[in-house]
Amino acid sequence: MSTRMNYTQAAPEVLTAMLGLTKHLHNSGLDENLLNLVSLRASQLNHCAYCVDMHWKDLRAAGESEQKLYMLDAWREWDGYTARERAALEWAEAVTLVAQDFVPDEVYRAARAQFDERELSYLTLAVVTINGWNRLNVAFRTPAGSYQPPKTTAAKS
Repeated sequence: MSTRMNYTQAAPEVLTAMLGLTKHLHNSGLDENLLNLVSLRASQLNHCAYCVDMHWKDLRAAGESEQKLYMLDAWREWDGYTARERAALEWAEAVTLVAQDFVPDEVYRAARAQFDERELSYLTLAVVTINGWNRLNVAFRTPAGSYQPPKTTAAKS
């Protein structure tokens, strides 16, 4: 599949705006691995190869186990996720697939049991942001595979 166009060159302001959201999220106080896990799951749902590659690599570089990442497609069937991660994943799926079930009340209640109002606001913005990245990269067929985690991310053994 070939790239349709490089939106970052065609409209650098789009990249600047998206990076601004991403930077703001990284200063939100939410755990980086949780943000990346939610981003990876939304990217899987949206079939965004570029973002799947990126968030998988970032999570591995931050020390997450391969098993935890392999099980993400079936997270409900595996007990290796914390209650907070489960609530975040369920919230991310509901917000990503909003047209299907309009974020059911039970999903909201489960998320509120794990996240205060501020945290849930930021978690929702994280889902909105990754969905934006996914749509840009899928629409313009951004090639996957070349992303490398920042050198400052120390891999854990």
